[in-house]
Amino acid sequence: MPSAPVASRVRSGGVTLEVREHSAAGPDRPTMVLVHGYPDRQDTWDTLVGELPLERWHVVTFDVRGAGASDAPAHREDYRTERLVDDLVAVLDAVLEPGERAHLVGHDWGSVQLWDAVAAEASDPRLTGRIASFTSISGPSLDHTALLARRPRGRRLALARQLARSWYVGAFQVPVLPELAWRAAAARIGQAVAAREGLPRDHWGPGLADDAAHGLELYRANLGRTGHPRAFRTDVPVLVVHPTRDRFLTEVLLEDLDQRCSDLRTERVDAGHWAIVTRAAEIAALVQDHVDRH
Repeated sequence: MPSAPVASRVRSGGVTLEVREHSAAGPDRPTMVLVHGYPDRQDTWDTLVGELPLERWHVVTFDVRGAGASDAPAHREDYRTERLVDDLVAVLDAVLEPGERAHLVGHDWGSVQLWDAVAAEASDPRLTGRIASFTSISGPSLDHTALLARRPRGRRLALARQLARSWYVGAFQVPVLPELAWRAAAARIGQAVAAREGLPRDHWGPGLADDAAHGLELYRANLGRTGHPRAFRTDVPVLVVHPTRDRFLTEVLLEDLDQRCSDLRTERVDAGHWAIVTRAAEIAALVQDHVDRH
């Protein structure tokens, strides 16, 4: 039976993050950092972590700011992806040995924020040479998505379908009401989404109301930047996993990614948005192959 993860607290600016190391660091043990999305916390990775070779890998998860046992900033600007990249740097500083690189895996908003880190890898000295690979699961780059929308020729219908799937993004911009809805009916909403997505009934615990309410600021703090997208190019090896039954993201978001990534591989899986839970073994195998290649 695997030993219990070792928890620690890592400071990032004015925020303290809850970090768990599920296996020990050591020579020749690649470090993997998994970053969760909305409205999850780090325990959403537990099923997948159980499928990883913990005897050979150093596996790390953490609660992103606003979720789980990590601090929730009081100001919206503290949820900008720049601050989320700061958090990743703080975690890397805490778990990596000098000269070591990490393999990054993100789901949903965890992937969104990691795209920004990967895009900055060549220019940010805190990240340069520290990212061995990136696996993106159901979480697009905000910049790439905005650039696609600026070049709609030949994909207007596909972009319209994606816009319809993203209806909730607009709803989350409404002041106060989304918070009230989450705090009044978090248990019912969580159970309904879990049933629809094939998740365990207790996938979200009693902290869902707080996690979901705080995480709304991710959408509010970052969507405005899509009016000024930043073109980027990365040499970090990227694996994009696209669940074909994702209710929120469509295949149009995969288009032209080869213009952003010099080393890109795309895999489709027959699963919904939370494939990291419902198809944990399949996702773990893809991640393991990607890490072993790099």
